[in-house]
Amino acid sequence: MRKAIFPGSFDPITLGHEDIIKRGISLFDEIVIAIGINADKKYMFPLEERKRFIEETFKNEPNVTVITYEGLTIDLCKKIKADFILRGLRNPADFEFEKAIAHTNRHLSQIETVFLLTAARTSYISSSIVRDVLRNGGEYEKLVPKAVRVK
Repeated sequence: MRKAIFPGSFDPITLGHEDIIKRGISLFDEIVIAIGINADKKYMFPLEERKRFIEETFKNEPNVTVITYEGLTIDLCKKIKADFILRGLRNPADFEFEKAIAHTNRHLSQIETVFLLTAARTSYISSSIVRDVLRNGGEYEKLVPKAVRVK
C-alpha cells in the first residue's frame, strides 16, 4: 500500500493545496494530511478550524484523512507507516527549500519525497497571500476551497 503524508500548517488550506492533494489521490492508496503544530508560530486560524476546513474539503474522499502532529515529519511517517511525503512546488524558490528538506529526510530515514508542480492556475497562491487578503478585506474566496469561509 502506498501511503503518503502531505504535511503543512494549512493556515488556511488553499486551492493550490487542494489541487496537489486531488492529483496525489491517483498516485497513492492513502493520503494523510498532517497539520503540523509549531508552538513558536502564530496562526490566523485555530488548529481545530484548520482541521475542519480540510475535513470538509475532502469529506467525499475516503482515502484522505486529516491528523495533527508535533515533531519531525519523518517520525510521523514511521509512526503511521507512510513511505512517502507529498509536497507541492510553486516556483524555483520552493524547489530549493523543499530539496534541502527532502535530502535531509532521506538521509535520516528511508522516506521518499514526491514533488508535484502546482497547476499554473494556482501557482501564485500561498497561505500567506490568503492571510494578507483576509486581513485587508479582499476576495479571499477565489483563493481557497469552499469550506474556508470567515464570518
